[in-house]
Amino acid sequence: MTEAEYEAVANPELVALVRALDALDGTDFEAELASDILTVEFEDGARYVLNSHRAARQIWMAAELNAWHFDWVAAQGRWIASKSGDELWSALEGVLSRKLKRPVRFERR
Repeated sequence: MTEAEYEAVANPELVALVRALDALDGTDFEAELASDILTVEFEDGARYVLNSHRAARQIWMAAELNAWHFDWVAAQGRWIASKSGDELWSALEGVLSRKLKRPVRFERR
């Protein structure tokens, strides 16, 4: 995948994620996208970070003292972590659900 091809799928994904986070009801956190880094900061000071990693052509997520490296799988139209098989949106829903102690489901784009 070229850098241009990567940018064409990674940047819109991060924008869609921040919009989905902003649309959640009862927000107990603040989400901000700046310079390809999406930060989710909670009232207790905890932070989850998703970022575009151009060199690896991946989206990385750090949350709950864990890290995921998501690769674009064009055949599925999804970002999938090669080690765990987790899908990006589902993984974020999972970590947010655990942190907030309530189910979190995004409206998919």
